[in-house]
Amino acid sequence: MDVNGITNNINSYSTYENTSKVTKEAAAEVATTENGVVYEPSGKTDNKTVKVDAEFIAKLQADAEERLTQLKSLVEKLITGQGNAIGSADDIWSFLRSGNFTVDAETKAQAQADIAEDGYWGVEQTSDRILDFAKALAGNNPEMAEKMREAFKEGFEMATKTWGDKLPDISQRTYEAVMKKFDDWAAEA
Repeated sequence: MDVNGITNNINSYSTYENTSKVTKEAAAEVATTENGVVYEPSGKTDNKTVKVDAEFIAKLQADAEERLTQLKSLVEKLITGQGNAIGSADDIWSFLRSGNFTVDAETKAQAQADIAEDGYWGVEQTSDRILDFAKALAGNNPEMAEKMREAFKEGFEMATKTWGDKLPDISQRTYEAVMKKFDDWAAEA
């Protein structure tokens, strides 16, 4: 089976926009244009300015893109080793969700290290990155915590829909950790 046939027919990452090449200037421009997000507190008379940390957001995006490339490499290696198995799957998500595949020892070890408690895709680091990103977008304003929480919930629901079933346990634990961190952040207000 031709690997290019697999990658050409399975467009599992097409719904995600590549934003890793956002420069500091471009992020700052987005934050200051009329099309940018403007925080307007309801029912309050004081005008608070939310300063978006464009440099930090760009750093988070670049780091996420690099790690996503590593994850894609692991998944591609896994799929390539399956031969015809992927050809009969409806899509990449149902294939992965099924768990009906084998993994070589090196790939398994790398994946386990990545999702371990102290791993990059583990609950703590992932929930920290999500909250850091939300804080950077909100200008570290705890009054924006609920708006960022709702955006996170919406994204989690979209991921669940894309997966096609309840997300794996690590995703559920990450969701709970993020919600707790949003609670703590909102309490600062």
